Amino acid sequence: MKNADELKKMVAEKYGAIAENETSCCDSGCGCDSEYSFIGDKYDSLEGYAPEADLGLGCGLPTEFAKIEPGQVVVDLGSGAGNDCFVARSLVGSDGKVIGVDFTPAMVENAKKNANKMNYSNVDFVLGDIENLPLPDSTADVVVSNCVMNLVPDKQAAFQETHRILKPGGHFSISDIVIQGDLPDEIKSAAELYAGCVSGAIPREDYLKIIKDAGFTNIEVQKEREIGIPEAILQQVLSPDQVVDFKNREIGIYSITVFGEKEEESCCGPECCD
Repeated sequence: MKNADELKKMVAEKYGAIAENETSCCDSGCGCDSEYSFIGDKYDSLEGYAPEADLGLGCGLPTEFAKIEPGQVVVDLGSGAGNDCFVARSLVGSDGKVIGVDFTPAMVENAKKNANKMNYSNVDFVLGDIENLPLPDSTADVVVSNCVMNLVPDKQAAFQETHRILKPGGHFSISDIVIQGDLPDEIKSAAELYAGCVSGAIPREDYLKIIKDAGFTNIEVQKEREIGIPEAILQQVLSPDQVVDFKNREIGIYSITVFGEKEEESCCGPECCD
């Protein structure tokens, strides 16, 4: 398995190429074929959806479950070309604000270009690493993210940063990929699948434990669905015998959308304590 720096470089190169080509992961040759929409959900029925900002890189619809209200500040981690940010903007309204964070410069520029086309003055995009976010404490009412956390080598740091930037009483809704059982090493080490949100995934129970250890409460899996790796992908990285063995093992790959809250600050002043 690659180390953290190598993984970050690989993912940055893959997503940079996608952004510069303004095309989807599948079209850019990052390891998927026409069936590689197996990961994502359809956005086209959501208010605020901008087709030019949808690069087919998500694995859920976190904004649908994020309980976003007018006037709130929403931060999207791994914002890509701005797809989830623009949907969130339709929910926060003109009095709210949306901030997208991405560590690929070309993606940030692409997202800014899309926002300018739509004359959005309350949607900002910043360059930054999710493990060390360039945002002040207590910035967001809501944090969303779509198939990004599993691409982050230090997931504990990423969720601790999510906790830090949330206001007390704030919450997140994050869509991501998790696994049941052990994926074969050949799939884990496939760079194309890592950039495609599969081989960077960790077991579901480990994922939820990281969230709890970061300080979140009221953790809830809001949506879960099993996904399958297309036959063409399996054949790229496994031998025919390994493909048969893989299909016969109790291994599952799931898209989940998870909710968690940051506790309100306790008060012991004269107004709230006896």
